[in-house]
Amino acid sequence: MKKDKPKYKQIIDAAIIVIAENGYHQSQVSKIAKQAGVADGTIYLYFKNKEDILISVFEEKMEVFVENLQQIIEIDASASEKLFKMIENHFSVLASDHHLATVTQLELRQSNLALRLRINTILKNYLILLDSILREGIENGEFEQIIDIRLARQMIFGTIDETTTTWVMNEYKYNLVDLTPKVHRLLLNAIKA
Repeated sequence: MKKDKPKYKQIIDAAIIVIAENGYHQSQVSKIAKQAGVADGTIYLYFKNKEDILISVFEEKMEVFVENLQQIIEIDASASEKLFKMIENHFSVLASDHHLATVTQLELRQSNLALRLRINTILKNYLILLDSILREGIENGEFEQIIDIRLARQMIFGTIDETTTTWVMNEYKYNLVDLTPKVHRLLLNAIKA
């Protein structure tokens, strides 16, 4: 599998930097290769094209969000606390890597429809985990019994996502993670029983 090959992660990390600094459309494969310290041809041993690199970047980094959220779901805590930890984790991962935040919040949005559909498929696992927190909260009486899970998921993810995008657009001038309690309170007020 290509992910086990030694230069795969090196290329992914280089692609995040190059795409964040130059924009997806101005990021030639040769720039990514140079940043990764590999020959141009080496890139093609791992990826079909630049689009494949962008998808792989998202897949690779989304796995981190999914794995972290999976661990959060398994802790012995209320659904409300799990929601807090989810928001905090989402902000923490992106706050710790400004290049990644720029790629996920700005560059991925400029991609074509086919690419966005692939990105939505990757995102689905994360959203399924969010649904499980919502279901748990409904079942234990923390959240409204009548909430529409799909709508609540869109509201929660949309709020987290837009808060992050605004932070990126403001050039990371403030601490994103510090917004966790405020975002959590607003969302909780909308869904709590």
